[in-house]
Amino acid sequence: MKTEKEKMLAGVYYNPSDPELSNDREKAKIILRRFNTTPVEEADKKIEIINKFFGSVGQNCWIEPPFQCDYGYNINLDEHVYFNVNCVVLDGNKVNIGKNVMFGPAVQIYTVTHPLDPNERLTGKEITSGINIGDNAWIGGSSVILPGIIIGENSIIGAGSIVTKPIPDNVIARGNPCRVIKKIEKKK
Repeated sequence: MKTEKEKMLAGVYYNPSDPELSNDREKAKIILRRFNTTPVEEADKKIEIINKFFGSVGQNCWIEPPFQCDYGYNINLDEHVYFNVNCVVLDGNKVNIGKNVMFGPAVQIYTVTHPLDPNERLTGKEITSGINIGDNAWIGGSSVILPGIIIGENSIIGAGSIVTKPIPDNVIARGNPCRVIKKIEKKK
């Protein structure tokens, strides 16, 4: 029999009110309060908090406060990742972010969703699907990335986009729903 946490990470319906998951979210809130209120002149302390909190963190990553997430341990950053202010990551499943990725302000990343059937929604169940963002991507401010999305390497998501489908490598995409508008031609 799988625990609710194991179900969550496996991408099957689970109970988010499970005591283990509730406790994990409470711990995350305490850590995030400390991170978000640590003075800017104590940058080393901020980096230390995130390095212990996230699943993995590469070199030279920076997160501008305030930042919010559900668990922290499901977030994996490669090197040179930058989050601007007011970003939210609902990390019920893995969120893997490649090298040199930039997030504008108020970007929201959701791995969690609810049943479509209203009677099933009343049970409180949730389901998750991981998100992968490739190297050198740039996610414009106020964009929303929905569960299960893959954003390709070198791609740009225009500000205010709602990403509902995978985005290939080397493109500019924007809108609601987000769609490819241009291929990025590499300079020789």
